[in-house]
Amino acid sequence: MAAAPKSRLGRGLGGLISAAKPATPAPAAVTAPAVGSAPAGIAGVPGYLEVLVHLIIPSPYQARREIPAEQLRELAESIRSEGLLQPIVVRRQGEKFELIAGERRWRAFQQLKIKTIPARLVEASNASAAALGLIENLQREGLNAIEEAHGYASLIRDFDLTQETAAERVGKGRASVANSLRLLALDADIQGFIAKGLISVGHAKVLLGIEDVAHRTVLARRVIEEGLSVRTTEKLVQSFKAGGGSKSAPAKMRKLATQDAAAVTGIEKKLTSFLGARVAVLHTPKKGRIVIEYRGNDDLQRLLEKLGVES
Repeated sequence: MAAAPKSRLGRGLGGLISAAKPATPAPAAVTAPAVGSAPAGIAGVPGYLEVLVHLIIPSPYQARREIPAEQLRELAESIRSEGLLQPIVVRRQGEKFELIAGERRWRAFQQLKIKTIPARLVEASNASAAALGLIENLQREGLNAIEEAHGYASLIRDFDLTQETAAERVGKGRASVANSLRLLALDADIQGFIAKGLISVGHAKVLLGIEDVAHRTVLARRVIEEGLSVRTTEKLVQSFKAGGGSKSAPAKMRKLATQDAAAVTGIEKKLTSFLGARVAVLHTPKKGRIVIEYRGNDDLQRLLEKLGVES
C-alpha cells in the first residue's frame, strides 16, 4: 500500500497497518506480463506473493458500489502497457484469499485474462480489514460521498462501533464522519444525484434542512436543471421554511416527486445499462433533460456510435 500522507487519515492508516501483519516495505513496481504469458514473480520480497486470480474473493465490506466500465477499461490498458504499480492487499480465507484493497486492479486482471496477480498478504480482523479497505479507497480510488458514507455506516453497524471509534479507525475527525453519515438521511434519488456528481455535498447539506421529501427532491432537480449555487439553494430553502413548509409546494410538483420518481429512476437504469455510461434523467411535467457522462474522446466516440450519430 502506498505511503499515507501526514494527516489524520495517514495516522489512522498507520495504526491499522501495524495491526495487520506482516508489515513490510512495498516492493518496486511489478510489470504485468503480456496477456497469455506466465506472470512475473515477486522474488525476495517477504509478505508478497503471486495469487491465482480465480482464488480471490471480493470483500463483503467493500464500500465502492459501482465501478464504471470505462474506468475499468482504462485501468486494464494501463496495466497492459505499464504493468501493475501497486499490488493488491489480501488475507487468507480458508483455501482462498479475500480482497482487502484493490478490487479494480483485480477486475482489470480478470479482463486481461492474466492468471495470477501480485498481492500483499496480511493478517487482519474483520474490523481491520473493513477499515483498511475503506482507507485504501479514500486515499487511492476516489469514493464518491455516498459510498464514503456507506463505508462509515458499515463500520459502525457491522462492528458495533461508535462514531468516534469509527473515526479513529480511519483517521478522520468525528465531526467529519458524522456529517458524512447525515447524507444517508436523504432519499435515494438525491443520494443518486450526489453519487453521480450532479449536486455537491454542500447542496446536499442545505437540502437536509427540508423535512418534506417530495419538495426536497423537486428542489434537488431544480438545482441540477438551473445550475443553482449552494448559496442560492440555501436562500430557497429558507424561503420554503418561512412560507410554512410543504404547504407551499405546488401540487403538480409534489405529484412528480412522489409518483414519477420510480419511473424516472427506472429509465435512468435502463439508459445506463444500454449506453454503458452514467445517465441522469432530469424530468418535469413540462420539460426535461438527459445527461450522459463520458470520459474522454474515445468514450465520446463510442457513445456516438452506440447512438447511431456520425461524428
